[in-house]
Amino acid sequence: MDYKNLIKQATRARERAIAPYSHFAVGAALLTSAGKIYTGCNIESSSYSLTICAERLALFKALSEGEKNFDAIAIATSAAGFCPPCGACRQVLWDFAQDITVVLVSASEATQIKRLSDFFPHAFDDGFLTHA
Repeated sequence: MDYKNLIKQATRARERAIAPYSHFAVGAALLTSAGKIYTGCNIESSSYSLTICAERLALFKALSEGEKNFDAIAIATSAAGFCPPCGACRQVLWDFAQDITVVLVSASEATQIKRLSDFFPHAFDDGFLTHA
């Protein structure tokens, strides 16, 4: 699959990041099964626990609009190398998007394509929440 537009949208979203503390800009673009793209950027707060990551922002925007089926997410960072989603984003993506394609985009716009399970081989999900 050609992810050029998804990468372009993630890179644009990265430009809108508000990262006055970490100076680590991240943009994400989430592709639905219907072909719609939702973007997000990281937004930092002085109370770090209130910060939102780009991946979760894009996903929450999509979910709040009624989307339920996702194919891929591009994550563009200001890092020289490839940066995978953090643990919180991995869990939320797994809960709502399962084993989607993850396109990592470096600051130089080099790309690496993985599956979410590559970063999260022993995922916790609702299967563990069954009641006896």
